[in-house]
Amino acid sequence: MTDLRARRPGVRLSAAERRARLLEAASRAFADGSYRGTTTIEIARAAGVTEPVLYRHFRSKRELFLACLAESWSRIRALWERALEAEPEPREWVPALARAFRASEERVVVHALWVQALAEASEDRAIRSYMQQHMREVHGFVAEAIRRSQAAGGIPRDRDAAAEAWIFLAVGFLLAVSTWLGGLIEEDVPSIVASRRRWLVESD
Repeated sequence: MTDLRARRPGVRLSAAERRARLLEAASRAFADGSYRGTTTIEIARAAGVTEPVLYRHFRSKRELFLACLAESWSRIRALWERALEAEPEPREWVPALARAFRASEERVVVHALWVQALAEASEDRAIRSYMQQHMREVHGFVAEAIRRSQAAGGIPRDRDAAAEAWIFLAVGFLLAVSTWLGGLIEEDVPSIVASRRRWLVESD
């Protein structure tokens, strides 16, 4: 993420630039605090705009929160696409996704947004509906990467790509909870990753 403190004195931002700045400020605010505890006034102040300006771009805090989720996925998807392009070995494609995500600064934001979205989904139908669609899209990307690896001989064809993609995301959610709780399973992450990798890429 860019530094929101790097203002351009005297330069008027375009609508797209102002929207991007609001998304960055909101993502940081939600990640550092919570969906319910963060106010639009605080977000607007952090982005260097007034609250009425924020509401010109986003009709509600919920809409802004969902836009943050969409933006974080857009960044992770681009990160994953680059990771796949940079990895020549098909059997390493899925591990490459995991490595790229763990090394990304976006991981902290994604973990925070996912945990908060799940907490809100039980009472907020719009957030619940969005998360269902959102997780299917993320799952689809991972499942397709597994199928491509299978077609290229990297992963055994008897592995269920859809099931393995859900397990991949389940581990991601476990790591999100761990991050939210201050490192619940950090010491076990290497063994979890190694165990899943052995199952996924090694033939019986």
